[in-house]
Amino acid sequence: MQNAFLKIANQPLKFKLYLLWKLPAAFLSGLQVEQATPEASTVRISLHWLSQNPFRSIYFASLAMAAEMSTGILAMARIYKKKPAVSMLVVSMESHFYKKATGTIRFVCTDGPLFEKAINSTMITGEPVTLVATATGTNRQGEVVGRFTFTWSFRRK
Repeated sequence: MQNAFLKIANQPLKFKLYLLWKLPAAFLSGLQVEQATPEASTVRISLHWLSQNPFRSIYFASLAMAAEMSTGILAMARIYKKKPAVSMLVVSMESHFYKKATGTIRFVCTDGPLFEKAINSTMITGEPVTLVATATGTNRQGEVVGRFTFTWSFRRK
């Protein structure tokens, strides 16, 4: 099932339709998946009218949405159509900003193996499991613009 969700995420048109249906705010903000594998994912957001703040940069909430998606794809790939079902929830988020976010920002999360371990654990034990995942956003020059950490909770239903 993991590959089924990644196949959707890696097809721009299918994923845009998925966003429109399930996450309309992400659709309107123009989030795009550049790459999604079992190990890592990259999500891109660009400065435009619906993602901007009054200071000619990307609004922090739009950045957070892109960062969260880069981690969430790795989780969704593992719980998509899983039997028994597994619920997932962000229980906390922390962010640090280093540069003004203009142009295009790419968020990368390389914590795929951590998601695999956490979700397997909740499937085996039936106990809730939390995991901290990191997404790092860089601009076109490769400079780190921001870093987000999300604490995810997983529970077998």
